[in-house]
Amino acid sequence: MAANKNLTTEELLAKAKKPAADAMVLHPFYRGKIQTALRCRVKDFDDFAIWYTPGVAAPCRAIEENIELVYEHTSKWNTIAVVSDGTRVLGLGDIGPEAGLPVMEGKALLFKYLGGIDAVPICLDTKDPEEIVNITLALQPSFGGVNLEDISQPKCFYVLDTLREKARIPVWHDDQQGTASVTLAGLINALKVVGKKIEDARIVFVGTGASNVACSRLIFAYGADPGNCLMVDSKGILGKHRDDISQRRTEFAEKWHLCEITNREGIQGDIQEALRGADAAICLSKPGPGTILPDWIKGMAKDSIVFTCANPIPEIWPWEALEAGAAVVATGRSDFPNQVNNSLGFPGIFRGTLDVRASTITDEMAIAAAVELAKMAEANGLTPEYVLPLMSEWDVFPREAAAVAVKAIEQGIARLETTYEEEYQRASAIIKGARDMTQMLMDEGFIDMNTPESE
Repeated sequence: MAANKNLTTEELLAKAKKPAADAMVLHPFYRGKIQTALRCRVKDFDDFAIWYTPGVAAPCRAIEENIELVYEHTSKWNTIAVVSDGTRVLGLGDIGPEAGLPVMEGKALLFKYLGGIDAVPICLDTKDPEEIVNITLALQPSFGGVNLEDISQPKCFYVLDTLREKARIPVWHDDQQGTASVTLAGLINALKVVGKKIEDARIVFVGTGASNVACSRLIFAYGADPGNCLMVDSKGILGKHRDDISQRRTEFAEKWHLCEITNREGIQGDIQEALRGADAAICLSKPGPGTILPDWIKGMAKDSIVFTCANPIPEIWPWEALEAGAAVVATGRSDFPNQVNNSLGFPGIFRGTLDVRASTITDEMAIAAAVELAKMAEANGLTPEYVLPLMSEWDVFPREAAAVAVKAIEQGIARLETTYEEEYQRASAIIKGARDMTQMLMDEGFIDMNTPESE
């Protein structure tokens, strides 16, 4: 933090732009980030008779008689689809499915390296929510689960809710549930650092996109009092007074629901008014700096918590928030302490879901993952600059998987039984295998390490 604080704004902006410059060199160098690799042996060409015709007819007939055997005879047990229409890509907006493909490939890379999961990017040439739902449902025979990605609101809520209701395989929207899981974990520990209870805390959610709507839902489910909390969108504080939302309540059902359950006191005004006396701010809104001002942080309660998670530039620089009185500050960036990163959540959550063949991913499973994340950081020793584990602490992923698997079994939505310890060992072995394979490919030269430099 100190090193970053000593940099000028221009130097920080240049540092933030460096990964983009590298990406423009390395993406065309590798021509994609993922590929298909064999799982089975090929000793000689005779093995083709096992893996293809005529031998393959035997497992085909077995699956025809018992469809559940598809998980035993194929890669369905460990393969998911990453589905997007490219309408809300990483804050870039509606850039289209082709332009969104590099992001979906990146997601597949993270699934494999962090969770040992094979993921296939599927970018759809449609923006129609009904078509997205129908296409995704039609893909079910080939996949064990679906990760929805970068779909604009409000249709992202409809798509997720409809698929969770109709699909035979687990479907989740990482922009919603993934962000919410990691944010909840960080908030749990930040409140411990400042000695406050979640049921008493006034939490302000700055931004009411898909991420913060889901964050509020999980945080309320965990114990925060909705009536004591505030949501703020581009037009001000949400509440029953918001006629602009009330008149479109069918279209913005999630947002109107929040108007009804939050802001018990009927407070009106802007972000500054919302933050007055608040214990915590969860900011997922317009990139800064300057979206949140230091004076607004000064108006918060003593020992306040500020999660300022816009990328690439947070709504307020972390040192500005600290100097204004915040006790714990988190961002979405890796070059500051307390990175709130979806990648801490979705690989482990999906690993546990697949390993017990859960039919869906419930909010309770997401909360179980958040609690496990929080426990791991707490065991390592909480400080104002460490409220979440780091991605390099890779034990977090099998631990999450185990917690999620056990919760799915408790909820009666898992088709396989296991224990926490059994799933921990299983997930650890699978994830280690994925990492070791990547290392071997680099060591043996199958992944070229002689890369060009961006500068």
